Amino acid sequence: MTELARSKAGGTAPLGSSDVFKTQAERRGELRRMRTLATLLLVLMAVIYLALRRAPPEWTWAPYLSAFAEAGMVGACADWFAVVALFRRPLGLPIPHTAVVPENKRRIGAAMGRFITNNFLSPRVAIARLSSVDFVGLAARWLEDERNARAVAAAAGRVIAYALDILPKGAIGEWVAFASRRGIEAVPAAPLASRGLSILWAQGAGQTLLDQGLDFVETTLERHKTTIVRHVAQKSWRWIPKWVDDMIAAKVINGLTETFREMRDPDHPWRERANALVEKLIDDLANDPKMRAQGEDLKREILANPVFAEQARALWEELETTLRNDLPRHREAIVQWLVASAGALGRSLEEDAPRRARINRRLRLLALRTVLPRRAEIGAYIAAVVDNWDTATLVNRLELQVGKDLQYIRINGTLVGGLVGLLIFTLSRAFGG
Repeated sequence: MTELARSKAGGTAPLGSSDVFKTQAERRGELRRMRTLATLLLVLMAVIYLALRRAPPEWTWAPYLSAFAEAGMVGACADWFAVVALFRRPLGLPIPHTAVVPENKRRIGAAMGRFITNNFLSPRVAIARLSSVDFVGLAARWLEDERNARAVAAAAGRVIAYALDILPKGAIGEWVAFASRRGIEAVPAAPLASRGLSILWAQGAGQTLLDQGLDFVETTLERHKTTIVRHVAQKSWRWIPKWVDDMIAAKVINGLTETFREMRDPDHPWRERANALVEKLIDDLANDPKMRAQGEDLKREILANPVFAEQARALWEELETTLRNDLPRHREAIVQWLVASAGALGRSLEEDAPRRARINRRLRLLALRTVLPRRAEIGAYIAAVVDNWDTATLVNRLELQVGKDLQYIRINGTLVGGLVGLLIFTLSRAFGG
């Protein structure tokens, strides 16, 4: 009955629940409370039994309750002995087949390793178990908790600061320069320029740049009108009147201005010609072997320049300074960003079930490929760790994990023993015992 009530109240702890992450202090407190409860139940049975020893004869129900209490004490003591005998010798007495865990530490470690290898890490069990785990959902929900986001930000700040202190700055600078060089070398320059130019041109950046160029030329002509007239007068013959020079200069300026204004028309032939030239350039950059070779030559010249390595090292120094100075200062903003990003990620994955399933499938495959080939190594590692524990550590850790539940055996033993004793006493009375 008690076990049934406990099962209904607690249920089976799902993966990632708070029961899985309880601290040793919390587990020790729960174990202490359950021990006290089981012991108090034994004391209650003893008090009832002793109290009813002097019950008046007219209390016809007293013998039955006394039998229940007497049998309950027997059951409680027997189960107390069984539970204690798992971890230590009851009352310190050298009773055979007690202190089961300490006496069989090596065998327990090997058995635990085999058990986990054969039952938890078998391909069938691992695939079935991992298929029910929502890695993405667990991570998103964990990060949605602001306390966890703050913990991540604080840990990142400590780790980055520590890493910056222990890493050799010169070697890191050289590595950044090397990595930058290798990354740039791996990317073809001409096709990359073609894609970038096509994106800018498709988004209207080219047309905007052309309009801005026209604005600049018109403004320049208007601003330097006097200078242009003076240069025209200086280049003309002396016998030509000044008003003729002014008229020629004005005609030239007005003609250019009018031409530039006409070019603002999207259908102007010059714009169409510019579009055709840019589109041809985009195509040549992507497909013309000569353009590709020229792009690679230019890239090699840039990478061979010592300025490139200096800029890469300067980039690392700037990044290091930024991490040292700005990370602690912007910790609150980083936390808020983590919380907001985690919430957005969780909502996005909830709404996009196919993507969530795809990411989970890849994570499961990665976990299986990482763990399953090393099943035997994991089992041997578990056995070695248990074998290296001293006896007190092994007993303490196992008792913290299962001791609370073992106290329910004492409670159930008290109640079930009492009921069985009551049944035997009732039957013996019924048959004239």
